[in-house]
Amino acid sequence: MSKHASKIRLIMELRRSGITDTRVLAAIERIPREEFVLPTFADQAYENLALPIGHGQTISQPYVVAFMTQALQVEEKMKVLEVGTGSGYQAAVLSKMCRRLYTIERYRPLAEDSEKRLQHLRCHNVVVRVADGTKGWREQAPFDRIIVTAAGREVPPLLLEQLGDNGVLVMPMGPDPLNQSIMRLKKTERGIERESLLPVRFVPLVPGALPEASDF
Repeated sequence: MSKHASKIRLIMELRRSGITDTRVLAAIERIPREEFVLPTFADQAYENLALPIGHGQTISQPYVVAFMTQALQVEEKMKVLEVGTGSGYQAAVLSKMCRRLYTIERYRPLAEDSEKRLQHLRCHNVVVRVADGTKGWREQAPFDRIIVTAAGREVPPLLLEQLGDNGVLVMPMGPDPLNQSIMRLKKTERGIERESLLPVRFVPLVPGALPEASDF
């Protein structure tokens, strides 16, 4: 099957699975996922699978990327923070939907590779930083939307602080790896509203950066 046919098949599968936001589907269709996986897995780029990207990390399956992106309810004039750049695939998808994306990765090699991919694909509204994602990006706060692509028991307090009024934060949460759900938190006048959306399994959110944290 050709790459184009594989991509169309994936889009149809996402539609059948409940991804109804046409902007999310269009963004996924525009991003070449094969650029974000290891060469040995390129032939599986448009399968609905999570794939390894090195350093014990994975690129999430397309359905989970699409689901979290849809849950985030991104609009084109928004400023978004992503915690956990990984291969840069989620960042690339979001870059097609928001005004500005700030993304944090604790592993310098992953961050540098992701930055190169994003520049190659002309995702010029994305800024990558090597840092401790649990601390957010204070200089650019507040954010309209925050997405965390690793799991924790609770949302790091600094991320909630940096979420703007009426902001939305999407993050996998749970007490252990076998009991996680994608959660959507909304900051309202009445406080934080929480919704549990989808059972998942994600790598843990780890504080700190490797090596020292700094901007590129």
